[in-house]
Amino acid sequence: MLSRGIRGAITVEDDNQELLENATVELFSKMIELNEVEFENISHVVFTLTKDLKSAFPAKFVRRNFPVQYVPLLCMNEMDIEPSLKRCLRILMVVNTDKKQDEIKHVYLRGAKILRSDLANES
Repeated sequence: MLSRGIRGAITVEDDNQELLENATVELFSKMIELNEVEFENISHVVFTLTKDLKSAFPAKFVRRNFPVQYVPLLCMNEMDIEPSLKRCLRILMVVNTDKKQDEIKHVYLRGAKILRSDLANES
């Protein structure tokens, strides 16, 4: 098995815990589903948030909704570069898999589709 990164991003309508949880669960679920990831094969997950999302840690919602008790999860701020996409949650999930790099399906939802328009059709 090899280590592969799976990227995902989603925008959130407003900075509140309920909307952030819904977006986190939606994005994480889609990344798992499209890549047929088994939870025990997740090495670690990094979450980044733009500075306008500060109501909660997305890792909290992943722990609450998925069996990832022993998976290292880390939350960080995204670089504040202008102009940049606002209210955006990004995920980098590193998994152990037999898939080739071009078989990985990256997931860009809602307004985040503009970040990688070349990959948006895959999600």
